[in-house]
Amino acid sequence: MMITPLHRFRDIERTPEYLQPEKCVPPPSHASLGTMWFIRDGCGIACAVVTWMLVFYADFVVLLVMLVPSRDYVYSVINGTLFNTLAFLALASHFRAMLTDPGAVPKGNATKEFIESLQLKPGQVVYKCPKCCSIKPDRAHHCSVCKRCIRKMDHHCPWVNNCVGENNQKYFVLFTMYIALISLHALIMVGFHFLYCFEEDWTKCSSFSPPTTVILLILLCFEALLFLIFTSVMFGTQVHSICTDETGIEQLKKEERRWAKKTKWMNMKAVFGHPFSIAWLSPFATPDQGKADPYQYVV
Repeated sequence: MMITPLHRFRDIERTPEYLQPEKCVPPPSHASLGTMWFIRDGCGIACAVVTWMLVFYADFVVLLVMLVPSRDYVYSVINGTLFNTLAFLALASHFRAMLTDPGAVPKGNATKEFIESLQLKPGQVVYKCPKCCSIKPDRAHHCSVCKRCIRKMDHHCPWVNNCVGENNQKYFVLFTMYIALISLHALIMVGFHFLYCFEEDWTKCSSFSPPTTVILLILLCFEALLFLIFTSVMFGTQVHSICTDETGIEQLKKEERRWAKKTKWMNMKAVFGHPFSIAWLSPFATPDQGKADPYQYVV
């Protein structure tokens, strides 16, 4: 069998001296208890703040430029309620995706005591990450931004200032879906508002001056179109990744499939929870994924 670079790297990891457990100092036992997961990355924090500001801007234009000045009360109430509900769910999903531990492997657990406690049988191996000094479960990858190994890491997204991994992929998918929906909704309302203003007097279709109204609507149209395309593509790739049970990194690296193949429906339930319910669409429902022990390694 031809030995690929990936196999050569793992052969090195299999040697006991490579693990060097004496160099790994475990963190204090209280380090992971009662602490909130938050990545202190300047770029990610800025992107997250910009995301919220863009949603608030869209809400401002939709409400104060288009709906409040409208003479059709029913139209304003229905569209205002729908848009704000979707916007709230989008921000809630973003909040959960950002502050949920994506599946970080305990840092510094590659100690001699921990390795011995695994009681590995002949033919079983463990992989150590030399960057965060942790025992890597299968399908885990190291993130240079989070500085941790993440189980089933798909990618690191600066817009949510977090990795998309095993524990928060549901919230990221919901975030992209709800942003795409409010973007589409905003585009439709902008189109109707332009038609209404062309037929009526521009001074009566908005509480702002005509030039200001046009500028605000064009900016919202550009924002909505851009994010509709971006989030729709992201949503599609994430759903495809879930259905095929192959993360973005695994697809990019063309890693050999070493895990059991399941149906698309089982893969969806593994991410969104068991059984299928309206909770799949809620960012407040934590999925019961029934995860297996991440420290089972078989060559």
